[in-house]
Amino acid sequence: MSRDGRTTQPQMTAGIRDTDAGQELLSPGVGLVRGLAPAGTQLAEGSIVGELDVLGRLHLLVAPAGTAGVVAPVQALVAERPVGHGDPIATLLPITAGEHATRTTDAKASDSGKLVFRSPLSGRFYARASPDKPDFVKVGDEIATGQTIALLEVMKTFNRLTYGGAGLPDRARVRAVLVRDEADVDSGTAILELEPV
Repeated sequence: MSRDGRTTQPQMTAGIRDTDAGQELLSPGVGLVRGLAPAGTQLAEGSIVGELDVLGRLHLLVAPAGTAGVVAPVQALVAERPVGHGDPIATLLPITAGEHATRTTDAKASDSGKLVFRSPLSGRFYARASPDKPDFVKVGDEIATGQTIALLEVMKTFNRLTYGGAGLPDRARVRAVLVRDEADVDSGTAILELEPV
């Protein structure tokens, strides 16, 4: 079930192919692909790539195991386009040193010198997966690289925010949650105050 009680959108896992330039994500079926992650978005296993409309039914496209890269710029952005099974839907470039993931934490010192987790995107912040579930993190919790911190709804797509990134401690303790559940946040908004463990 989704947060508002409606049936959860079905998911399909994209295919993957290594290329000389990086990776290509491939359509898992025939339909209209739309809402693809924009250029510069870092994708990893489980990331939402976009949606596939198969005979009027929308499926979330999920990145498969082994996905690691940044969505390459494209010459023409199309709102939706037809694809066949196995057609390329996104090209990923290798991640270079110092690049931050679009959907992982951008934790760094704030002006006051505290370590904070900042939103990588603008959207609606959700502290839990659904109203009947506990918060992903709360004050006092230890978090580790790869752990889900929150969900961020961007253009009706839920993106999982995970802890990790260059220069961050592998483990940290949550000192404060700075944003209330279902609040709208801008890119760069401080969400969590952290301390290294």
